[in-house]
Amino acid sequence: MTKKKRRNRGLVLASIMMAMFLAAIEATIVSTAMPSIVADLGGFSLYSWVFSAYLLTNAATVLLFGRLSDIFGRKPIFMMGISLFLIGAVTSALSPSMEVLIVARLIQGFGAGALMPIATTIVGDIYTKEERAKIQGYLSSVWGISAVTGPALGGFFVDVLSWPYVFWMNVPLGLLALLGVIFFFHEDVSEEKRPIDIAGSFWVVITISTLMFILVEGGVGIPWKSWTMFALSIASIISFIIFCLVERKAREPMMPFHIWKYQSIRYANLTSLTTGMILMGVTSYLPAFVQGVMEQSATVAGFTLTAMSIGWPIASTLAGRLVLRIGFRPTSVLGGVSLIIGASLFSVLTPDKGPLFAAIGSLFIGIGMGLSSTSFIVSIQNTVDWKTRGIATATNMFMRTIGSAIGAALLGGLLNSRINAAIEQSGLPEQFTVDSTNLLLRESGRNELGRQALEVLQSGLTSGLHMVYIGILILAVISFLLILRLPKKEV
Repeated sequence: MTKKKRRNRGLVLASIMMAMFLAAIEATIVSTAMPSIVADLGGFSLYSWVFSAYLLTNAATVLLFGRLSDIFGRKPIFMMGISLFLIGAVTSALSPSMEVLIVARLIQGFGAGALMPIATTIVGDIYTKEERAKIQGYLSSVWGISAVTGPALGGFFVDVLSWPYVFWMNVPLGLLALLGVIFFFHEDVSEEKRPIDIAGSFWVVITISTLMFILVEGGVGIPWKSWTMFALSIASIISFIIFCLVERKAREPMMPFHIWKYQSIRYANLTSLTTGMILMGVTSYLPAFVQGVMEQSATVAGFTLTAMSIGWPIASTLAGRLVLRIGFRPTSVLGGVSLIIGASLFSVLTPDKGPLFAAIGSLFIGIGMGLSSTSFIVSIQNTVDWKTRGIATATNMFMRTIGSAIGAALLGGLLNSRINAAIEQSGLPEQFTVDSTNLLLRESGRNELGRQALEVLQSGLTSGLHMVYIGILILAVISFLLILRLPKKEV
């Protein structure tokens, strides 16, 4: 590596961390602003699609961009990602309706699909094997910082300015990141012409798009027992089979199945799938327990999640040092133990234990995620060469995204079924449904309910969330067992 490239590494790192921050903060900052956005634009029925659209295109393109970066180099694909993200942000800020906003969020998701894996891959390229662990810890900490600052920034923009500034904020930061990459990141791309797997690209996008649509809308916008859901399921299965057949024949496949033969990659990816489900279970349903069952404020509920957001970046930074001292497997095992401790605390969570107990469980989950995710990335990038590093990194992030979507569908279905059973067994009037649980989340709503309805709904919510947390504990144990399958020696 030349002196110039080594001198520029700090500026390149700052640029890619800035770009990662934009993609990472998007979920939390938009969540805070959504009530104001809907009040202004209308279309409450499309509320969930503002998030689903972003998640859909993000998951559908992350593998594609990972492979393209292996063919054309990291720089042009990363610049394309930032540009698409900024186009989506500007369009979002100018949106006159919810429909336009959803299209803009689709564009932002495309950009994010390139930003996250390639940022991590660039670090794998410009830093040595010994340096990667420490730097990957910095990158992982971006997620924690964004989770803490997102709600605060979103609230500030909505209260002091207006909701479009939630999206306008991306422009100056995105441009700085883009300029930093243009002027300071120099890479040596092989002159060898490598074919693009167009057929594989098409089928992977179709497969993931239909799968994500099923997971996001299943039981919400589309009933599970419907012809539409059946058709989507068949389409997803058939397109996946065609994708596998195409990839086996491709000279430069979109998804090189041979990387799964490495034990470190196979088990890191499978664990990322289960930890993605754990992450969704905690972030989605812990606030509901704290507000609906413990009858605490939204601020207190936010505090319990912030504990996870604090544990994650601290653990990620420590993981970087631990990987160098004791190796990636022992560091991952420590992460798995922390996940089990956190999940165990949630499994015995009751209303009388209070929000501090919930926050401690959340903290251990964050520590587990920080230790394991950083170790996985370092292990994967040390296993493969430059030509496959982009797709290998993207595959791991893709598995976590799919895990989050599966977790939302499975754990959400479990919760809703328990609440519905509690309502049916109680003999409450027909106007009470699972949606009536929303009234538990605010003091004014709880006051509207009669004593019987309040007790039944809280009992159903408590029972349902207890099942969710038992599910999280099972997933944590599975994650730990998968981590134990990681190789004891690095490749």
